[in-house]
Amino acid sequence: MTWYQALILGVVQGASEFLPISSSAHLVLVPWLLGWQLEAHPFFLFSVSVHWGTLAAVVAIFRSDLLRFGRAALQALVHRNLLETPEATLGWLLVLASLPGALGGIVLGGVVEQAFTNPPAVAGLLLGTAGLLALGERSRSIRAANPGEFRVLESLRTQDALLIGLAQAVALLPGISRSGATISAGLFRGLDRVDAVRFSFLMSVPIIFGAGLVALTDLAGGPGAAEFLPSLAIGFLSAGIVGFFAIRWLIRTLAGSTFWGFAAYCAALGAAGLLVSLIRG
Repeated sequence: MTWYQALILGVVQGASEFLPISSSAHLVLVPWLLGWQLEAHPFFLFSVSVHWGTLAAVVAIFRSDLLRFGRAALQALVHRNLLETPEATLGWLLVLASLPGALGGIVLGGVVEQAFTNPPAVAGLLLGTAGLLALGERSRSIRAANPGEFRVLESLRTQDALLIGLAQAVALLPGISRSGATISAGLFRGLDRVDAVRFSFLMSVPIIFGAGLVALTDLAGGPGAAEFLPSLAIGFLSAGIVGFFAIRWLIRTLAGSTFWGFAAYCAALGAAGLLVSLIRG
């Protein structure tokens, strides 16, 4: 992988990780459409590892929430009352929501890695992301007729966290947007857009950290690890910088916008990917 390929992929990752358009799909489709010949296993590890760049962006923006919920959860554990305060409850729900994705990564790791080598399948899954976003936005629109039906983030319960966590597990497949699936699940459970996005971003921290740690360990133990470090550093930095501004932009624009545009984009990109696949045979 050249430095400019790492830079482009890092920018793509940073721009698309937290927008509900599937960063993994873009990391698969961009090299494929550009005709880059990248080794499958190192590219997969790069794709997972560079997520740490966007993880740094999330931590930078939501550090106060992460510290508050984490501190409250630990204090509740010491006091042997996990639901001691609303902050402690939310902290443990974030942990609970991360478990399905962690289990899915262990059980389906090989399947997920193999999916990264199948661009047409990824394009098809993007159509699924478009459907999820449309259904989530439709659910929110129905509740908007009676704003009192919206729930605040602190009202989430175990079943809500598990449902959103299952959505994150499904999004291990490239083409299913992690943020799109989890935000849509939050909308289904009655959250408004802002709180659905907030929970989605916060719950991304454990799963991205764990997946990145596994990938980096695998890279470190493989041949030519030192030669791969410059590309990884470029990807990490570009993903982190672009991801920081992408999150800020999304949060600022949520109040006056919908997810219909993102749904249309995913549908168009997925259809284009399938068309290119048919043309190329």
